[in-house]
Amino acid sequence: MNKEKIWLSSPHMGGNEIKYINEAFDANWIAPLGPNVNGFESDIQNYLDGDKSKGIEVAALSSGTAALHLALVLLGVERGDEVICQSMTFAASANPIAYLGATPVFVDSETDTLNICPEQLEIAIKDRIARSKKPKAIIGVHLYGMPYKIDEINKVAKKYDIPVVEDSAEALGSRYKGKNCGTFAEYSILSFNGNKIITTSGGGALVTKDVAKKQKAVFLATQARDNAPHYQHSEIGYNYRLSNISAGIGRGQMEVLDAHVEARREMFEFYVNLFQEIDGVKVFKEPNEDFYSNHWLTVIEVDEKLTRGIDREGLRNCLEAENIESRPLWKPMHMQPIFKDCPFYGTGIAEKMFEKGLCLPSGSNLTDEDRDRIKRAILDCLKK
Repeated sequence: MNKEKIWLSSPHMGGNEIKYINEAFDANWIAPLGPNVNGFESDIQNYLDGDKSKGIEVAALSSGTAALHLALVLLGVERGDEVICQSMTFAASANPIAYLGATPVFVDSETDTLNICPEQLEIAIKDRIARSKKPKAIIGVHLYGMPYKIDEINKVAKKYDIPVVEDSAEALGSRYKGKNCGTFAEYSILSFNGNKIITTSGGGALVTKDVAKKQKAVFLATQARDNAPHYQHSEIGYNYRLSNISAGIGRGQMEVLDAHVEARREMFEFYVNLFQEIDGVKVFKEPNEDFYSNHWLTVIEVDEKLTRGIDREGLRNCLEAENIESRPLWKPMHMQPIFKDCPFYGTGIAEKMFEKGLCLPSGSNLTDEDRDRIKRAILDCLKK
């Protein structure tokens, strides 16, 4: 009998999504605007800035990639500029740099969080400045929900007066020193793709602390249409606004966000307990109490020297044979064919983690039966 697929991270509905969708249908708000869009933006704003101390503003968009693209546009990135980007990340963190004709400058990870290394970041900045190519921005990514070293990165960025774009696509619900990821930079971005902690099927958001910047983002996201009775355009715009239907899904998802975070963190603890009895497997966890990860995906490092020759691919193949999805860590951007000629600063940390790292099924909708299957498959592979 074929076993049902256990996915790495599948959508997980809460129940009230259909209510907001039906309201949109009943009111004929089948458009890239409407009450659900406004409500979804307000829901995110309230979640990120419950005490209203930061003045958070949110623009709901068609994807996290669109949000990152607009952030770079608003920062004035142009053809010939350079933008520093974490190398170990999904391509969507780097592609918007190329959209604008700018050059990505990739920086290695550090071992505590697997995110952008503050030391290598400063080395990169100094070298680019020495070459008369001061970077226009720094893109830091909270990889797999783990906050990057925010204080250290912001200190370097401030020292050289370079703005940071906080890529929180994987980190809604994560916190650093008690404050929500997505609130630590001039521009931050969120993703609501189908595999994220919550989903709108496809969607994202740009987060800023300035209402004028939000308004500018919305203007650019709606084809940059000037205020005129006819269609007039003085700037290049984009079709990046989130639909009212998708925003309705998002409104229902926001109601269960905290429950989803808790379920993901419980999956992480499941793996911590499982691998306590297995040599050669390291589960990546928060470095200290300053970090609170939503554990969107649980990440392990496999050392074949201690697992009797079973490496990352061996374990992945064992899981695949049981119809259980797992995935190598993001292939570093400086190793990608499209970016092979871009500058890179590092010592090989990201390359090592790509070789040895594996993401395990982490969905908030996994059942006890799913966990039993995962456990049996891992133990059969590593202890046989």
